[in-house]
Amino acid sequence: MLSLILCLCPQNVEPVRTEVIEPIINESFNKGGKAMKRSQGGNPRLLNDILVFDGAQDGNRQVDPQIAVGGGFVFHGTNNGFVIYDKKGNYVDGVPQSEFNGGIDPKMHFDLHNKMFLFNLWDPWDGPKKKPVNVSVSASADPRKAWHTYPIPAPQGVDGGGIGYSRKWIGYSFPGGPERTFVFSSLDARAGKPITVFHFAGSLGHPVANQDATDDLLFVSLTREDIVLTTVGAGPKGTPVVKEVIKRPHNFLYFGSPPQSPMKGVEAKTASGDRNPKNLVVQGGALWFSHTVNVEGRAGVQWHQFRLDGTRVQGGTLADTKNSYIQTSIAVNKAKDVLVGFQEAGPEMHISARFAWRKSTDQAGTLRPMIRLHEGRASTEGGAWGDYSGSCIDGDNLTDLWTIQSFANEKGRGGTVIARLTPK
Repeated sequence: MLSLILCLCPQNVEPVRTEVIEPIINESFNKGGKAMKRSQGGNPRLLNDILVFDGAQDGNRQVDPQIAVGGGFVFHGTNNGFVIYDKKGNYVDGVPQSEFNGGIDPKMHFDLHNKMFLFNLWDPWDGPKKKPVNVSVSASADPRKAWHTYPIPAPQGVDGGGIGYSRKWIGYSFPGGPERTFVFSSLDARAGKPITVFHFAGSLGHPVANQDATDDLLFVSLTREDIVLTTVGAGPKGTPVVKEVIKRPHNFLYFGSPPQSPMKGVEAKTASGDRNPKNLVVQGGALWFSHTVNVEGRAGVQWHQFRLDGTRVQGGTLADTKNSYIQTSIAVNKAKDVLVGFQEAGPEMHISARFAWRKSTDQAGTLRPMIRLHEGRASTEGGAWGDYSGSCIDGDNLTDLWTIQSFANEKGRGGTVIARLTPK
């Protein structure tokens, strides 16, 4: 029996509040070379036909690595700072978080439409919590040049937010407080103008990276039974409004929270990730994401393709009878080839970097054999392992797929490795 789409269809639901935010202007990424450089990573090499090089190696258990690729560069963020590499894996420049008004837990993208980088930092040290979200946008596709940072108030907000984009808008959602989603103009931010920030009541869901050339933003939330897709775009006045909400059963095979994962040689277990996805992508008229779930008592990874009406197209599960697969992210290119990044941990191994991928012409719901990027070297002290995964499309050729994955180094702390896959 076919399930029906439940369209809540709120017509032009407006934001509850607006405010104007002035930018902090950085004339260059490194302020003319005045900031302390973070010479991190590099050492490019080939793993079969895959380019691999080191990312930041100074992490603790909360390194939170992310990448965005475009303009001829790989832009890498962690809890300690930001690093630029060329696309051959060579170090270019690096600065601490303080260059962008401070904060932690970067989430980042290369906006394919406006040819700019964007990221957020969460500032937990702002006592009044008036301006805990710093959103930074590059003035061009060259991350070495000017940046504009907007300190945006998020009253009563807490850590755990996400950022997304469309051709016209940037959106951000976060936990806590009565207003948990805001939206503003991409082009105003790129130009370094004061931006009008539109705050919406409650949370609209996790914002999506919309790689299709459309103006509207998409936000997605998951319940135990349903997927909810919320569209935000220009209303009759030209300002952003909620245009449509679609709710439909997702029919996931697994959706339990993933258990912590065992590690070699210690009783401590490591966090496995979140059943709510941390990066979601619209590509080719479809929504794509992966998440970590409970698969028969161990952490495993599910990946999905949904139509934008909420119907599931395909997906699959990555799981093992002994080890855990944790901390996943996804990347999808213009051909609809897919990369799913994650880490592997188990009672006889340390946390290690992995990914699997598929060509669009492969059998639906399947991934090719797992690629082992880097082996872990020691056990962590357990507990939180952060958002230890990032994957993205190459914003220049729209074909290559990139991922950054963490592994436990010889001290049991977070090392990172970056890889470029050219699907063939």
